[in-house]
Amino acid sequence: ADDVNNVQAFWISYQESLGQEPAAGEPPEAWGFGDSPEMADELGLLVAQGIKTATCSLLWEYEADGEATPKVGDLSIILDGAGQPLCLIKTTEVRFVAYDEVDAQFAYDEGEGERSLSFWRDAHWRFFSRACTSLDREPAADMPLVCERFQLIYKPS
Repeated sequence: ADDVNNVQAFWISYQESLGQEPAAGEPPEAWGFGDSPEMADELGLLVAQGIKTATCSLLWEYEADGEATPKVGDLSIILDGAGQPLCLIKTTEVRFVAYDEVDAQFAYDEGEGERSLSFWRDAHWRFFSRACTSLDREPAADMPLVCERFQLIYKPS
């Protein structure tokens, strides 16, 4: 319940930062990056610093969960590894791309490691392999990814 209250308080502070009366209703979806608290901390911080402006996920996970894929204009509250709100982002681009078709610019925009395509491929192969294991699928060079670009809209001062 505390985490929900923190997300609600964060959403209200964002609306107030715009000079708006806080609107009733649900805040945007709140989530953390990666598959561990450490990864959520590390990647969330890169987003809050404006370094990470892209992310990708495995399309098979959306299909398995029956979840809709992100859409341009979506707002998301990014959480750290402890479930605390860090910042608000807005999706600016969504593309469906095979793993082996991700390019160097996208890898750079993901902001991880030294931002090279080889670092991206290595880290994401390991990450998606873990996801594939839980889905009972084999990781493959052509596995379908949801590649998303976003902009940092708000972080509390």
